[in-house]
Amino acid sequence: MDFAFTPEEEAFRKEVAAFLEKEVPREYREKRLTFFDMSSQEGWIPVHRRLAEKLGEKGWLSLHWPTEYGGQDKSPFYRLILREELSRYHSPGYDSIGVGIVAPAILLKGSDEQKKKHLPGVASGKVMWCETLSEPNHGSDLAAIDVFAKEEADGFVVNGQKIWTTNGHFADWNALIVRTDRAASPNYRGLTFFLVDMKTPGITVNPIINMAGHHEFNEVFFEDVRIPKENIVGGLNKGWYVVMSLLDYERTTDTVYAVAGTYLSDLAEYAREHDLLDAVTKNRLAQLQADCEVARLLHYRVTWMQSKGMVPNYESAMSKMYSFELHQRVSEFGMELAGQYSQLADGSDRVPMYGRIPSCYLRSFGYSLEQGTSEIDRDVIAQRGLGLPRLR
Repeated sequence: MDFAFTPEEEAFRKEVAAFLEKEVPREYREKRLTFFDMSSQEGWIPVHRRLAEKLGEKGWLSLHWPTEYGGQDKSPFYRLILREELSRYHSPGYDSIGVGIVAPAILLKGSDEQKKKHLPGVASGKVMWCETLSEPNHGSDLAAIDVFAKEEADGFVVNGQKIWTTNGHFADWNALIVRTDRAASPNYRGLTFFLVDMKTPGITVNPIINMAGHHEFNEVFFEDVRIPKENIVGGLNKGWYVVMSLLDYERTTDTVYAVAGTYLSDLAEYAREHDLLDAVTKNRLAQLQADCEVARLLHYRVTWMQSKGMVPNYESAMSKMYSFELHQRVSEFGMELAGQYSQLADGSDRVPMYGRIPSCYLRSFGYSLEQGTSEIDRDVIAQRGLGLPRLR
């Protein structure tokens, strides 16, 4: 594995940095927001969409796609560089679901018609996506989902409820997994993957506000929602295989190590400014910085595999689990470092770092649950990486 960047890749990084220096709103950079807490900002969705379209105009959202679908056949490291710089500049504008998850699934499993219809909108940044996988009683056990699509002459009719739908309140399209065969055995063989226009009658989106005060999640209800058969991806009752490929990409789409590293640097600066750098704090900072480097290399390994045409599996689970749990440790360190000041929210007179410390900490509890729980990730690593037997 060679993780050294080429001169062309280094030039691309400089180009992205210069663009973001000009385009990212000053408030976002001053508050040093992450893509996990941008949803707490008033009016962030128009800002997000505007930046997405500008990234699309630059052709940066599809650089690593095949040329026949509007890409440039660039290495996936170009996507990584873009994500790193977006994290460093605290920039919105990257639709991690559409660009990072749905587009790869369509490229891998979609029909030519679906690729021609949906990929240009993702590449342009003008069409935003959400995914509806989890249900109130089925999160990690995705094979047991209940939302049902009944087949009719002209398509399917969907009824049921999904939950934890990121960006569902403003997404244009939805990647939906539902049950289409209740008698299938094993049960994962009865699932089908659909692409759904969020303007379809019968879809209701209700907000879920998390304990950090952010609105990024939603619950989505389907009441007699009609979906044409041509919106099936991968074939009838073969949605499980689409979702499994989708999850492998989902676990590689977020450069959480870069977010954690930027936050850790800000905490170190805060410690220096307030004379908090005793021996214990220095040791903790050094350990967390080393952990950030481990997380970066795990992510680079996955990206390198993709650049060689390999599909990472347990490697993706390793990268996601380590990075997200690292961000939890960094967030906890921030609370300990700031002491009682860590309880203050944005707007308080003496609040440090615009209230980012409690915001990051409260949001971090979800990191070991989303994109597959840490327990599921450990199962994947044990079984597919180490060849250990299943426990359940």
